[in-house]
Amino acid sequence: MFKIFANVFSIPELRNKILFTLAMLAVYRIGYWVPLPGIDTSSLSEYFATQGGDTSAAKKAASFVAMFAGGSLSQSTIFGLGIMPYISASIIFQILSAVSPTLKKIQDEGPTGRQKIMEWTRYATLALCVFQAIGWLMFISRPGVGGVDPQWVKNPIWWVTAISMLTAGTMFLMWLGEQIDRHGIGNGVSLIITAGIITGMPRAVQWLIDNFNPSDPNQLDWMSIILLAVGFVGVIMGAVLMTVAQRRIPVQQAKHTRGRRVFGGQRSYLPLRVNHSGVMPVIFASSLMIFPQVLISGVAEQLRGATGGTGGFTRALIWLGSSLTAGQFLFVVCEAVLIFFFSYVWITIQFNPEEMSKQLREHGSFIPGLRPGPRTAEYLEAVMERITFVGAGMLVIIAILPQVIATSMRIDWSVAQFLGGTGLLIVVSVSLDLLQRIEASLLMRNYAGFLGGDSASNSPRMRGPRG
Repeated sequence: MFKIFANVFSIPELRNKILFTLAMLAVYRIGYWVPLPGIDTSSLSEYFATQGGDTSAAKKAASFVAMFAGGSLSQSTIFGLGIMPYISASIIFQILSAVSPTLKKIQDEGPTGRQKIMEWTRYATLALCVFQAIGWLMFISRPGVGGVDPQWVKNPIWWVTAISMLTAGTMFLMWLGEQIDRHGIGNGVSLIITAGIITGMPRAVQWLIDNFNPSDPNQLDWMSIILLAVGFVGVIMGAVLMTVAQRRIPVQQAKHTRGRRVFGGQRSYLPLRVNHSGVMPVIFASSLMIFPQVLISGVAEQLRGATGGTGGFTRALIWLGSSLTAGQFLFVVCEAVLIFFFSYVWITIQFNPEEMSKQLREHGSFIPGLRPGPRTAEYLEAVMERITFVGAGMLVIIAILPQVIATSMRIDWSVAQFLGGTGLLIVVSVSLDLLQRIEASLLMRNYAGFLGGDSASNSPRMRGPRG
């Protein structure tokens, strides 16, 4: 392993890319701790540390942003919104490009069309940043939260400044990710999200240490730690399996006879990923499941204050809000349904069996036993639907099992999201992609890689003459 690391840093180009990526991530972490002007960080931290009612829902919303977007809403820093507005805008335009003939035509124009769509994506990101910044600042400036100093709550200059800084922070993170894509290694936006998740893991481990007491039945015992460790390893194994699992469809190349020579006829495979949509269905489902709880809990609290919680409608809202908490049965069922739904929606957008069948026919290839054209497209669509069902089921298990374990063992939600589920799925997926990129760079220069690549002594280009 040390030899492999030495090989990585012995290649000037690869070393510069890795160091540049680490430097950009360091810049992101520095800005993560720079608070907005006029924010009472102590009151805001105290508010999110409390439990109950809409406070818990707001805390989970802030934790979700910190986990999936690389931001810090609970501290209201300049990177508070994170990279999520850019991701949302990109997803919106991907969906629109699939359903709008005009955008699809622009995208098919090549680099010029993609550049135009990217420009529109940036404008949409700007609009989403302003909208989300206004909503968040209105929330933390409420008297019950006390996250803003009273002297600045009604000052329009402060509002303009705070909104501009939150928007500029997201736009800077967007630029930072593009610089990593261009001059570094790996996907910049994914690395920013991964860095935000990894930096929260030490706090989760510290919480486990502080709450470990085998003699106290209300604290964690050895069995709880073992179950968490098994779940941690199991989620990693499942995430690795989902990332690399493929359904290989045999493809035969047609033979061509020219004179006395026969060309083609090679047999290859068409790899279809079991989890073609990645972590996007889980992110969509998790984000949508937050808003009903926040909305219902807020309305229930207002009605409880007005009626004293004696009305039947108020009690029903309180029950519904508690049932939509992570780990509860209704929450688990709704999230599982949404994960399956978004998995198939994402496949419909990203996977085009007609286009793939057309490309196979243009290259003189075919699937044995199937005619090129509509029959091949129908077969590819049927196979993709089946493996998507399996991939969505694995996503449901990975996303929901840690919630159930955390609820049954009374573990804090902020700990459960880092020791299992979606957070680990993102970290493992991005880490495997990064390792594969480094592996490719090493193998190009005849070095052994992390994933078991051939060493320089086994490379044909480095062998000596025979005899």
